[in-house]
Amino acid sequence: MTPTGTSPEAVGVSRRDFLKVTALAGGGLLLASYAEPLAAISGLAPAAADPALGAYIRITADSLVTITAKNPEIGQGIQTMLPMLIAEELDVDWANVRVEQADFDPSKFPSQYAGGSTATPTNWLPMRRVGAAGRQMLLAAAAAEWNVPVAELATAKGVVTHKGTGRRATYGALAARAATMAPPALDTVPLKDPKQFTIIGTRTKTVRIRDITTGKPVFAIDVTIPNLHYAAFVKAPVYAAKVKAANLEVVKAQPGVTHAFVVDGGAQLTGLLGGVAIVGTNWWLVQQARKKLVVEWGDHPTAQQSSAGFAARAAELFAQPAQRTIRADGDFDTAFQGAAKQVTAEYRYPFIAHAPLEPQGATAHWQGDRLELWSGSQNPAPGRALVATTMGIKEDQVTLHMMRSGGGFGRRLNNDYLVEAAWIAREAKVPVKLLWTREDDLQHDFYRPGGFHRFAAGLDAKGTLVAFRNHFVSFGEGDRFAPSADIGPGEYPARFVPNLKIEASVMPLGVPTGPLRAPRSNALSFAFQGFIDECAAAAGRDPLQYRIDILKAEIPATGAPLTPQQQAGLLDAQRMIGVLEMARDVSGWGKVKLPKGTGMGVAFYYSHRGHFAEVVQATVSPKGEVKVDKVWAVGDVGSEIINPNHAEQQVQGAVLDALGQAYGQEITFTGGKADQANFSPATLSAGNASTFSLLRLKQAPPVVEVHWKKTTFPPTGIGEPAMPPLIPALMGAIYQATGKRVRELPLSKVNLAWG
Repeated sequence: MTPTGTSPEAVGVSRRDFLKVTALAGGGLLLASYAEPLAAISGLAPAAADPALGAYIRITADSLVTITAKNPEIGQGIQTMLPMLIAEELDVDWANVRVEQADFDPSKFPSQYAGGSTATPTNWLPMRRVGAAGRQMLLAAAAAEWNVPVAELATAKGVVTHKGTGRRATYGALAARAATMAPPALDTVPLKDPKQFTIIGTRTKTVRIRDITTGKPVFAIDVTIPNLHYAAFVKAPVYAAKVKAANLEVVKAQPGVTHAFVVDGGAQLTGLLGGVAIVGTNWWLVQQARKKLVVEWGDHPTAQQSSAGFAARAAELFAQPAQRTIRADGDFDTAFQGAAKQVTAEYRYPFIAHAPLEPQGATAHWQGDRLELWSGSQNPAPGRALVATTMGIKEDQVTLHMMRSGGGFGRRLNNDYLVEAAWIAREAKVPVKLLWTREDDLQHDFYRPGGFHRFAAGLDAKGTLVAFRNHFVSFGEGDRFAPSADIGPGEYPARFVPNLKIEASVMPLGVPTGPLRAPRSNALSFAFQGFIDECAAAAGRDPLQYRIDILKAEIPATGAPLTPQQQAGLLDAQRMIGVLEMARDVSGWGKVKLPKGTGMGVAFYYSHRGHFAEVVQATVSPKGEVKVDKVWAVGDVGSEIINPNHAEQQVQGAVLDALGQAYGQEITFTGGKADQANFSPATLSAGNASTFSLLRLKQAPPVVEVHWKKTTFPPTGIGEPAMPPLIPALMGAIYQATGKRVRELPLSKVNLAWG
């Protein structure tokens, strides 16, 4: 299959050429595949598609099957899931499967990427077809060997059986002959009926879990090579400011230091910025030398920006007409003025950091005109391109080894640390491992941007939502939003309110921003779903049923038509009603009498092709201390849950991630730089501005119950869509428990005392 309207020949690949078959020395089969892009699977426009996908199978004479996992592994389980898809259709015993991590190699594995919960929808058919093609070739080999029709043969757990005679042959015994068979076209191979699955849908342990839990060197931070030196890179607290002067001679005189030099850098926040590099034979000694470094930084135009200034500017923008309209349906102003009841509120949320437990870093070895890199990048293709452009070499002169990452959450979609390591290695003329400190990581992130919302809604005499307006104040210049600071025309309740207006105004920003798990959705959900709760309360209606009733009233849009990409981002009302109804049933919503100070809240959200609804039960002490008692999460991500282990863990992790953000995570800015620097225990104290609070064990709910509503739709991702509903559901529970609305995050800034 190829993008709609495009023949395989038009893109330079024939159907037969999708498969490449090679015989291995000593007997065996190597199968490479170039499968169709996402556009052909999902019906998206070709412009929205990823490039072709690739995968390898290697079967040796001893019947061991090695499957290459092509995508970066950042803790989401992709190194296990992709091989499961291939192994299922190949019809092998999972116990005989070995998994190898691919290096970055676009000639073999296009679209090597981790982000946006895209791995499942992108690979669901292509990887299965790779396995099915391998199975067909093994069947053809057995048919030729025994001189029988393929239709008389069956496979199971890596063995081909002839039904009539009972003859059996292992895949290993057939692999060499299979390598001589003509490969089938991938779009013609028969796939299993889901009822026949023996691997997909089973609880499968994480590949290399023993190595991970016993401290084996599997992460990017663990890389060692001969003559390895260690590096620190000190950048300006104000983003993109240049070095004016530095006491390099003092630093060079410190024990273990071999190099110290200024990197001029550029002005592009995603590229190589200015700073001071310190290189030495021992990471600890390099850090000690860093303490002696004194840098005078040059002036920078964003040095006057601050969180207080952002809030003040937002208030000014709210008092003015919005700069532009994102969507307009019906006549909001007339409907609002004529409404039986009017509801207004303002919501705000802060910048937050990704804070993966493994800070940023990479190992680089410059060899003449070639560069070798080891990294945990989520996005290696633009990473390699950035390095090549910055270093003035061709991309094929850069070898990038993809190592397991200790978390990413979107941070490693940017590759600034990769180009820093490359530059330092070339200048120092030694192999270099660059490791950021926690302070580096928190103060030089691509932050989830903050935002401000002013809502207004009109209800008719029955409480029905007839008018809805949101003025969103964010960051950017002109018609351009800062990265991940935007809002789209399909934001719910668009399509479900006859008179709706979504507007936006922006202010300049010198702070780097970027995607964080469920980008945009993780913040917008708090504001939009929180205000829907307020509308339900004003209508005197149950907040869960109120949401269902709104979803039942889908209205044709009267505003500007949406692009195909925007259309693809719209929720399916019936699927969302389905998860809301299941959440109601599994949680006992409305049927449980709760004690004073305890409440239940609900929210839903559609993001990254996943429909999720979540119910939170929380208790608030008279002093205002919040404890989540239980969470029920219900997701519709299509027809199959490929690995229930990872799926449940992804949902539970998303819930905990969101709770951490709700309780105390905030990055503030003073004088153009981040105030927060580390995870010290002081973060447990509300109002401590110098630390960034992660969720503590005692704050975690004892139970996060995960349920799946399976539908007939193709499977989609899980890592991101489970996150957005949690925070607004928690705020609904707090309101039910205390009568107090939370319109600002984090909770550490809010007084919830009610006793």
